[in-house]
Amino acid sequence: MGNSGELKQNFLKGIIKENPVFVMLLGMCPTLGVTSSAFNGLGMGLATLFVLLMSNIVVSIIKSQIPNKVRIPAFIVIIASFVTIVEMVLEAYIPFLYEQLGIFIPLIVVNCLILGRAEAFASKNNLMASVVDALGMGIGFVIALTALGATREILGSGSIFEFRFVSEDANTLILFILPPGAFVALAYLAIAFNRLTHKVL
Repeated sequence: MGNSGELKQNFLKGIIKENPVFVMLLGMCPTLGVTSSAFNGLGMGLATLFVLLMSNIVVSIIKSQIPNKVRIPAFIVIIASFVTIVEMVLEAYIPFLYEQLGIFIPLIVVNCLILGRAEAFASKNNLMASVVDALGMGIGFVIALTALGATREILGSGSIFEFRFVSEDANTLILFILPPGAFVALAYLAIAFNRLTHKVL
């Protein structure tokens, strides 16, 4: 039971207490760069979740086989392999999302969230713990990017997931779909998230 409780706590940690975006402020490049819509945020979040989960699994399994001197380069090669898979799948099956995310897909390789979890957690823990850690952190990342993208899309375009709920000629805060709007929206969402979770916890 103690182990089960520890796994649950570790899972929830990535979503709430140590949310990679709203609390830890990790992976800011894709967070600010691609979240002009909820769909883009969700797509990037799921792509990152997949790479994080698979790299944690592989690192946890082969950690004892990797010489300490080449640990970081080995982790990067593992991460890059899964990023390549994601890039090829998106290009083949979801070309619209592939075009929207653009250069930010290969940049997943150097996302400090993924490399950080491989180094700080997966390389020091067993497979089950590494999977739970990746799922918690990954889902927290998906939630944050989707929420940020949805907020910017609602305020800037009057729509969400391409569903428009105001007329095209309605006045919207176009600032929020522009780069500066990403900083403003992220700041207010982070404040709201931390205040809310602080009260809950």
